[in-house]
Amino acid sequence: MCCKAKSIRKKSCVHLPDSADYGYGIIQWKIKFSSCSSTNGVEYETNNLDFKVGADGTVFAAQDMQLIPRQIAFMVTAWDYQAMERWDAIIRLLVGEKISSHSIHKQKGKKSTSLEIMQPPNDMLLPWPQHQNSNGLRRQKRDWVIPPINVPENSRGPFPQQLVRIRSDKDNDIPIRYSITGVGADQPPMEVFNIDSMSGRMYVTRPMDREERASYHLRAHAVDMNGNKVENPIDLYIYVIDMNDNRPEFINQVYNGSVDEGSKPGTYVMTVTANDADDSTTANGMVRYRIVTQTPQSPSQNMFTINSETGDIVTVAAGLDREKVQQYTVIVQATDMEGNLNYGLSNTATAIITVTDVNDNPPEFTTSTYAGEVPENRVEVVVANLTVMDRDQPHSPNWNAVYRIISGDPSGHFSIRTDPVTNEGMVTVVKAVDYEMNRAFMLTVMVSNQAPLASGIQMSFQSTAGVTISVMDINEAPYFPSNHKLIRLEEGVPMGTVLTTFSAVDPDRFMQQAVRYSKLSDPANWLNINATNGQITTAAVLDRESVYIKNNVYEATFLAADNGIPPASGTGTLQIYLIDINDNAPELLPKEAQVCEKPNLNVINITAADADIDPNIGPYVFELPFMPSAVRKNWTITRLNGDYAQLSLRIMYLEAGMYDVPIIVTDSGNPPLSNMSIIKVKVCPCDENGDCTTIGAVAAAGLGTGAIIAILICIIILLTMVLLFVVWMKRREKERHTKQLLIDPEDDVRDNILKYDEEGGGEEDQDYDLSQLQQPETMDHVLNKAPGVRRVDERPVGAEPQYPIRPVVPHPGDIGDFINEGLRAADNDPTAPPYDSLLVFDYEGSGSTAGSVSSLNSSSSGDQDYDYLNDWGPRFKKLADMYGGGDED
Repeated sequence: MCCKAKSIRKKSCVHLPDSADYGYGIIQWKIKFSSCSSTNGVEYETNNLDFKVGADGTVFAAQDMQLIPRQIAFMVTAWDYQAMERWDAIIRLLVGEKISSHSIHKQKGKKSTSLEIMQPPNDMLLPWPQHQNSNGLRRQKRDWVIPPINVPENSRGPFPQQLVRIRSDKDNDIPIRYSITGVGADQPPMEVFNIDSMSGRMYVTRPMDREERASYHLRAHAVDMNGNKVENPIDLYIYVIDMNDNRPEFINQVYNGSVDEGSKPGTYVMTVTANDADDSTTANGMVRYRIVTQTPQSPSQNMFTINSETGDIVTVAAGLDREKVQQYTVIVQATDMEGNLNYGLSNTATAIITVTDVNDNPPEFTTSTYAGEVPENRVEVVVANLTVMDRDQPHSPNWNAVYRIISGDPSGHFSIRTDPVTNEGMVTVVKAVDYEMNRAFMLTVMVSNQAPLASGIQMSFQSTAGVTISVMDINEAPYFPSNHKLIRLEEGVPMGTVLTTFSAVDPDRFMQQAVRYSKLSDPANWLNINATNGQITTAAVLDRESVYIKNNVYEATFLAADNGIPPASGTGTLQIYLIDINDNAPELLPKEAQVCEKPNLNVINITAADADIDPNIGPYVFELPFMPSAVRKNWTITRLNGDYAQLSLRIMYLEAGMYDVPIIVTDSGNPPLSNMSIIKVKVCPCDENGDCTTIGAVAAAGLGTGAIIAILICIIILLTMVLLFVVWMKRREKERHTKQLLIDPEDDVRDNILKYDEEGGGEEDQDYDLSQLQQPETMDHVLNKAPGVRRVDERPVGAEPQYPIRPVVPHPGDIGDFINEGLRAADNDPTAPPYDSLLVFDYEGSGSTAGSVSSLNSSSSGDQDYDYLNDWGPRFKKLADMYGGGDED
């Protein structure tokens, strides 16, 4: 065959009976491709790893294998690299069954039917068993095992393209109609395959795509012209043979990985993966990887390698240093056909490899010595800033500095804190230093990282430095060594008594300073302090029972100040514990009580209160005085215990009333103190329960029956007067309301008399010199005129008359008087206008731009019709009657 196309696909079919094992080289046949040119230099390849093709085109088994009755299909490709041509051939290996000797019968001059079935034509399948013929030959009583039908994908046609012919041996006797069912025939996708119903030829109608569907399962049917089943349905399996029509596709276009700097060769970095949609069991889907480029190519152009099958990227050279190269960009290529770059399809992806930092650079001080100073008695003060340099990744544990004081600070006055931004060490005072104790400190500090150094890295000698800290002397405040100072003494010591010396100490030993004392707090003003030596004396008698005493202790605060620059002062507290003496007599409790007028009904429990404390309080002695004698005659005291006693009536009956009963109370102090107290006892009549009755309580309060009756009568009279006043007010209001309704509101003219300002003529209506009418600047010439002499065009100067106050609602009967009074007041008022015809209210100057209103003359000639007033409602009714055009009487 002479081919003009670049590639030609051919089919070759080999039928083999099945056998036990086929060894290497046993199965072989030769395939040749003819071309217009010489076939020298043609190389053969196959996509099935179980077979190989020799240089002469011989196909043989590549390894021992077990073949079962089936059809094996694979592709053989021939390459002519000189002519740059390619040929493909699909090889079908039909593996049949062994044929038993008793199943083959020969007749003279004829070939066995079974033998014909074992070797059917290339385009015909006899899937159904052949029945007994006229010669008596009989085939085995079972269906054929139909081998799969292989269809290459992406076929260029023409379509429809015949795949196989199916026929039944009964078509020699009767007409048979063939059909196929299943996915690709009468199920979606529809009509991929069809069959000629008469000839049994099956076709594929369009190119196949193995990635869309790799196989089809159809069933072939044979029926007569009436639709009756002639043969049982037979299964047909159609496999789509893969072609290399898909490039490998990476899962990600960009991969990110990392590797520690200084890693050894062979260290795993990352894995890239590409998938090929072609058949992974053939070379079409076997992907191989390789690194195309590496950027930057430092320190070597091959710092990484990739496993061609797994896609694992590992380091292949040493020298990774983050401080020099922080990131590598690697272009990875994936190629199918097992990585054959000549005819495999390829794709690329980017692998970004970040070199991660390890602590391979110890921190180093920028200088070997640092200096600082600090005032004494100050804390949380930064003395010095220590600067370091570290080439590792900033703000990482490999870069973050940790400072330690190795020596020079045994008392722990200082600590070094790390600034999280600058990584500097801040030497801070955490415990106050004293100039009088230490004038300077020499510290040795060391710096390290949060993360330990990488293996094999040693600390630098520049990781230690010295820090000199000078202490500045400042004026310190004096302090009281015993603060708070407690002294004990009895209360009542006389004024001027020396209590103690409360002195302070000035810590500034190297300064010659004087300390002076003063009071800062003395609530009761009981104490004085010597300003020079701090001696405390009493300024008043100290009383333990004072309100300024808390738990028998009196507290005062004193101030000690030096004369330094600037002055400094300290405070001290003096506590005085006062011991109680018996200086307070007991007081009787309660002060008031009540009993029944008859004895044995109730008693009064009495006790005493003493401002002192034990042993200057109870037990108490309660007794009645001998004078006046009526006290012991009417009352008696019964002792209950050391603190309580009972007061009760001695006589059988005591008249109700208030009684002052004196009782003498004596405490148990040394010496004892006594006090006569008065208790007010209310004696009253009682009910059967021993409680005072209401009348009895009033009587006991000192009010007799007559007084009570008088009070009740006064209350009744007061209530009666209030009631009469309310009735009179309501009646008067009712009468006023009735009188107001006697006059028609429309006829009430009291509100129609109103006084308004009046105006004279216009500025240009009269020929007057208006400048003479202006208000003079002063009123002296008016006030100095003789009485009775004034201009007629001046407003009189004098007191304004007082018009009578008009009631809000005048009585209807005095309307006439009201009008007459108003007229009389207006006539007698010399200031009431018009006192002359010329009145000036607001002069705007001569030459007014406004036109004269003198031309607006009102004419009274002619009759005017006022009948329209009748249409204005009842409010204009009287006006319409006066001016309307009604009939005159």
